[in-house]
Amino acid sequence: MDEGLKILQEVKDSLKISITTDVHHPEQANIVGEVVDILQIPAFLCRQTDLLLAAANTGKIVNVKKGQFLSPYKVKNIIDKILTTGNNNILITERGNSFGYDSLVSDMRAIQIMQEFDFPVIYDATHSAQIPGNLENTTSGHREFIPGQVRAAVATGCDGIFMEVHDDVGNALSDASTPVAVEKIGTIVGFKG
Repeated sequence: MDEGLKILQEVKDSLKISITTDVHHPEQANIVGEVVDILQIPAFLCRQTDLLLAAANTGKIVNVKKGQFLSPYKVKNIIDKILTTGNNNILITERGNSFGYDSLVSDMRAIQIMQEFDFPVIYDATHSAQIPGNLENTTSGHREFIPGQVRAAVATGCDGIFMEVHDDVGNALSDASTPVAVEKIGTIVGFKG
């Protein structure tokens, strides 16, 4: 973790940008919070009270990825837990739902439902295109659906888009089926170039 945080600090300093990364255990929140600007709670851990509270107690922005198994209405419980700490720097990220046939399906109504809780809702376009565990030991996905999903999320009124990008998608080490090529970001979000 020390080496990873050193790399994140170098990226932050050299590019002069805000950065985010996941935390998986409550004891990581303060340590990681010293470097990153946004603490991200992974989807499968989104209901873990001790992790949510530890992240919120740092005072940093807490981005909670809604679990694929969770109704958007249940996100209110997550928000309420975070608010008990006095931290109202909350982002909620929609990343699709599991419907039992190994694909994630995005119900764009979820964006509007979660916005009713008065916090920004981000759409995770690349994770929403995944097919978890489809290649036995790894996750696969359908990168070709990402542009349409981004346009649908924007049309629905999401507050931001999250995408994993890579300069060589064929050799990405994580989620290799769904990162977006850096040079295609502009065309996906509607800009020429």
